[in-house]
Amino acid sequence: MGKRSEFERKPRDFYPTPYEAVVPLLPFVCEDTVWVDPCAGDGALIKHFQNHDIDIAGSDTHPMGPGIIELDAFNQSTEKWYDENWFGIDECVAGFITNPPYDWKILNPLITHLSDMAPTWLLLPADMMHNRRMAKHLDRCDMIVSVGRVKWFGNQSGMENSAWYLFDTNFTDDTLFFARAT
Repeated sequence: MGKRSEFERKPRDFYPTPYEAVVPLLPFVCEDTVWVDPCAGDGALIKHFQNHDIDIAGSDTHPMGPGIIELDAFNQSTEKWYDENWFGIDECVAGFITNPPYDWKILNPLITHLSDMAPTWLLLPADMMHNRRMAKHLDRCDMIVSVGRVKWFGNQSGMENSAWYLFDTNFTDDTLFFARAT
């Protein structure tokens, strides 16, 4: 999974999102909005936000949990995401929040596709902001919220720092960075 580990990657980069990774983003997500997790997997991230009264609907190409619908984000258009009948949502979707696969062949077009439709929060390795291949996306990166290291495998401490990146095609200012809370 990480550049300093010997672990074989799981199929489709399925790693349920630990609660500790969600906590730093909570102050940036309004309770009176509706979000979509297009890479929901088993719904772990959704459950964490719902425990804080934040509405998130979930989809995935391979749903692994109740309430997650089978849907490929790449086959969707802006109109579909905002359709008031989709997921039974009666209001406009604020954007996307997801822990996406880190496979660059998927991640690269996913950043563009989702953030072209709506503001998109992605949980990614923190040092991705220093990658050359990420440079083309940073002009639409509104905020970066530091998470630090989280435990992805039970009681093993993480080897990589993580951060939430907010991508928005309409963003035109300097990227704001929010350090890890102590």
